[in-house]
Amino acid sequence: MTRVITRWEPARDFVAMRDAMNRMFEEGYVQPSWAALARRPRMTVDQEWRLPLDVYSTPEEIVLTASVPGVDPEAVEITFEGDVLTIKGEVPGPVAGENVEYLMQERRQGRFSRSLSFNVPINADAIEATFEHGVLTIVAPKAETVKPKTIKVTSRPANSN
Repeated sequence: MTRVITRWEPARDFVAMRDAMNRMFEEGYVQPSWAALARRPRMTVDQEWRLPLDVYSTPEEIVLTASVPGVDPEAVEITFEGDVLTIKGEVPGPVAGENVEYLMQERRQGRFSRSLSFNVPINADAIEATFEHGVLTIVAPKAETVKPKTIKVTSRPANSN
């Protein structure tokens, strides 16, 4: 009978333990069970929910994207005042009727809003908003004063004494 000796690597065991703990927390807390979703309080008609955004920056502009499926683009209100951009709108409510009984309602509905303060000057006159396949994209060009400028370094001949 041959025996194989393997080197013990404690780091490998810790990585396996970390992965197991991550799976446990993701399954228990990040992805709630159906029972937990059913116990979650419903929003009232007067409540607004916070619109989730993705925001990234390039040297020339700041770009915001938001998923708002089912929303009429004409019903979205976007304002820019000072350094604050505000997005407001409403996701249509559920189908209602005599013969409709919901077994599950997970999609958000009702009024939403989101305000975002910019930490760089924005050219307010050039802000553009587009809507395609339920995704709202807002492009806010940075003002000329904050765009990065490359300064070329030149050398001077040394003065002879």
